Amino acid sequence: MSWTEQERDALVETLLAADPEAPTLCEGWTVHRLLAHLVLREHQPHRMVLDAGAAPGNEPQLTALISGPTAPSYRDLVQHFADGPPSWSPFRWAPEPTNLLEYVVHHEDIRRATDGGVEPRPLPVAMQQAIWRALLPMARLANARSPIDLVLVAPGGPRAVIRRPWPLAPRRRLAQAIVGEPVELALHVMGRQNAAQVEILCTAEALDVSAH
Repeated sequence: MSWTEQERDALVETLLAADPEAPTLCEGWTVHRLLAHLVLREHQPHRMVLDAGAAPGNEPQLTALISGPTAPSYRDLVQHFADGPPSWSPFRWAPEPTNLLEYVVHHEDIRRATDGGVEPRPLPVAMQQAIWRALLPMARLANARSPIDLVLVAPGGPRAVIRRPWPLAPRRRLAQAIVGEPVELALHVMGRQNAAQVEILCTAEALDVSAH
C-alpha cells in the first residue's frame, strides 16, 4: 500500500470520528465542507471551476454537494472519498505527487483546529521523505512571487533553497529559512503558519543555512 493510500485511510478514520460541523484550519470550511472539496476535486473537478472566486464557505458547488436536494449523507460522502478517484482520473495515475500533500495538509486542517491543538503525528521516516518530495514543487509555486529566497530545512535531513525566478529576483539576496519536519514545512508553505511547528531564521542565519 502506498503512502497516499495509507494517508487516505487515516484521513477517513479522522473524518468518521469528527463532528461534520466542526471548524477546520481552512477559513469558512467545516469538516463537512472540506470533505466535499476532497470528493469534488477527485470526481468532478470541472465543478470546482464554478466555485472560483466565491468567498470561503459560500462556494455554490460545495454547498450543493452537502446540502442540496440530492446531497448524500455525511457518511456516504466519506465512503465516496474512501473509494478513491475514478479510473480515468490523473489522481489515480500519479497518487503521490498529486494527492499525498493534499491529504496530509487537509488531515491536519481537521486535527489541529481543535481548541487545545494536538501533537504532530509520528509519521514513518519514509513517509516524511515522500512528503518532502511532494512539497518542493508546491513550495516553488507558492514562493514564485516572493521577494526573498525561502530555505526549507528538515532537521537532520534534506534542505532546499527555493529562489524567486530570475529576472524577478532582487539584486541583493534576502532569505528566510523555515526549519521543521516535512509535514510542518508543508503546513507553513500552504498558509497554515499558525498551526505549523517550525523555527524561522532570518536573513543572515538563513543564508548561512542555505550555503551548507
